[in-house]
Amino acid sequence: MNLIEETRDRLGPVGVWLPLAPLAPPPDAELRAMRRLEELGYRTVWSGEGPGSRDLYAHSAITLASTDRLVVGTGIANIWSRPAYTTQSGGRTLAHAFPGRFVLGVGIGHESQAAKSGSAYRPLEQTREYLTAMSAAAAEFPSPVPFPTILAAVGPKMLELARDLTDGAHPFAQPFEHTPYSREILGKDKLLIPTHSVLLGDREEARADVAKTVRVMKQFGIQHYLKGWKRLGYTEADIDGVSDRLVDGLIAWGDEERIAGRIKELVDAGADTVLVSPVGDDLDTLVTRLGRLAPALAEVTR
Repeated sequence: MNLIEETRDRLGPVGVWLPLAPLAPPPDAELRAMRRLEELGYRTVWSGEGPGSRDLYAHSAITLASTDRLVVGTGIANIWSRPAYTTQSGGRTLAHAFPGRFVLGVGIGHESQAAKSGSAYRPLEQTREYLTAMSAAAAEFPSPVPFPTILAAVGPKMLELARDLTDGAHPFAQPFEHTPYSREILGKDKLLIPTHSVLLGDREEARADVAKTVRVMKQFGIQHYLKGWKRLGYTEADIDGVSDRLVDGLIAWGDEERIAGRIKELVDAGADTVLVSPVGDDLDTLVTRLGRLAPALAEVTR
């Protein structure tokens, strides 16, 4: 098998994405959570960072050293947090220490993050330059153990960059329709690893969470996610009114079996691994909900 096929096999159809940067749990609580998720049968856990919020490589190393089989993914390592050669060398170090257990997800993040770094925000141009510099670093210092690099991508041009310069794409905060859309652009030979929210509850609870997400995106000017929704046919009325269609597109809600069925739809539509992200405000709650979902989600892998 090649690297992409091996990665598909290791990750499996369902993994987990946790909002560890904003939750900022104590280190011992985070490690207990990771060990518990491994016990529950989840093969891969991902989390992200913002510039200055937490060092994702340090957290990944601690998690990898404290678990036995878990594959750790960075979703995402923000390009404003470190130079391209450091991103590449960090991935090389973790892949060498933990063969087959590390996936490097990188992305440019948001305009406000660029501003904090004192830079203008030219996402496509800057991402291309960054990936090119990573490739040069990889050529100069080849990794003893190959590891996959994937790109946070929503729009068509960024998905094309993911296809042409990395091993695949990691879309975030996008509705169901985005998965077949992404797969068409990426082709069959690249990884597609979307994150999707899940909620053990009814549509009205899901609507409240989507409304909160919309408020935050508008408050902080996170336009590329909203543009992605509109590209797929969602209207201003859908977004401002938090329509049933938008809620059902963004969150897999209901009981365990209904949620598992919706996640399987994403796998059938072209996702290699769907990273489920449960709605909740603290780590213990998230892990408990993932425990409830684990048996039903295991059926997706059969």
